[in-house]
Amino acid sequence: MKISTKIRYGLRAMIDLGMFQNEGPVLVKSIADRQQISKKYLDNLLVGLKSAGLVRSIRGAKGGYVLAKPVEKISVEDVLVALEGPPAFVDCVKDPSCCSRSDGCVAFEFWSLVSETIEELLRKTTLAELVAKQKKLLEQKAVMYYL
Repeated sequence: MKISTKIRYGLRAMIDLGMFQNEGPVLVKSIADRQQISKKYLDNLLVGLKSAGLVRSIRGAKGGYVLAKPVEKISVEDVLVALEGPPAFVDCVKDPSCCSRSDGCVAFEFWSLVSETIEELLRKTTLAELVAKQKKLLEQKAVMYYL
């Protein structure tokens, strides 16, 4: 299983917006530069995040993007669903009728547990937590740099 570039970059962009939310609208170019994502690719990601109601765009000279909700109200699952749709790790877990073996299959039970565990982590991890961890990491790096 591999997480797509779309999700990885989208989450990084959301963390970036969360880090700079108190400074007003954030330019796409600024996010792209800090996160080393192409501006064109980032524009496409932001369209999906905007459609899902996670970000808002502000037009004008001082425009850019802002989070549409408080960081505490945005989960990693919200970002994932906005960019790729609901996670489906194994087809039979989402739709047991697609496999005649689902009823009484140990592999089905295992994949169900894996899916539930991952989905719970995605659901309970908020953007606020990731922003706080990112700020702490940057502070630690700054202290180490100056020692």
